[in-house]
Amino acid sequence: MKAIPFVLMLLSTGAVGQEPAALPPSHQCEIGPVSREFGGTDWVVLSCDDHASMVVISDKGNPASPFVFYLLPQDGSYRVSGEGNGDKNASDAAGAELSKLSLSDLKALLAATEAAAHQQ
Repeated sequence: MKAIPFVLMLLSTGAVGQEPAALPPSHQCEIGPVSREFGGTDWVVLSCDDHASMVVISDKGNPASPFVFYLLPQDGSYRVSGEGNGDKNASDAAGAELSKLSLSDLKALLAATEAAAHQQ
């Protein structure tokens, strides 16, 4: 599978009453890819050049498409957020599953993207 170039623009807006997160302006997210199923639909996972952040992009034929989830390290865990225009039920199901992944599951997913990049 050919790598899908993706640039993750990280905005440091923060929630009301919170200080903005100290994040770099952007990451190149081209490490991988690996295919996974989340919420009963197919997704492509790429990791970023910070070797911690990941993006999960709806694969071809996924009713959630176009949709992307951002998996960003935060306070010893990961924050999951997403955006897109596809089927909300499909993206909600995938988001719920991604949000339930343990830290070790997420680290394994990150390692899988890096292993896939070395096989190309």
